Amino acid sequence: MAKSRLVEVYHARKHSPMSAHKAERIRKYGTMQFSAYTAEWLKGQRHQGPTSLRNIDSILRNHILPTLGSRRMGTFDHKVVEAFIADMERNGIGLATQINVYVRLKSILLDANRIGLYEESPTEGVQPPQYNPTRAAIPFLPQLHAIRTAGDDAFRLVAELMSGCGLRNGEAAAVNINNIVADDIYRVSEQVNYVTKT
Repeated sequence: MAKSRLVEVYHARKHSPMSAHKAERIRKYGTMQFSAYTAEWLKGQRHQGPTSLRNIDSILRNHILPTLGSRRMGTFDHKVVEAFIADMERNGIGLATQINVYVRLKSILLDANRIGLYEESPTEGVQPPQYNPTRAAIPFLPQLHAIRTAGDDAFRLVAELMSGCGLRNGEAAAVNINNIVADDIYRVSEQVNYVTKT
């Protein structure tokens, strides 16, 4: 009696609309090449700004697609991801870049996992690259004074904003009066892209 009930439950689950829908997604995406899946995934990244999209494109083009682009989506598991990280290490890719590449790859594979392509995420249990930045060198007061008085007016303004307000290079270069929201509040909402100069 219990055995026949278990068989009945198994068949009900296997043939449920949800299972059929999942099986259809696995058929559609499982054989798809990573490069094609990534192209579809990119269409859903509408919330990303132009700079972020350029960064994603660069990571995909230079680091991920040359190695994984032709791999079928259904063949990813933690061993594939670990081997990819090991390849980056062997090829001397900097740790900061390795982390950015891994985060992007993980985002794409988690998207595939969410649609039911994997029983377990291919990044589950993977040890991501570890980046330990060197200690920041903070200039002494005489050095800071020399920096603040060097160069032209534009340079001195950028140096003042970076040292006084903690802005990064691109944020300081993009400062404008439109982002002053009160007498004593400047809202950082823009930055200059160092590649495009926009």
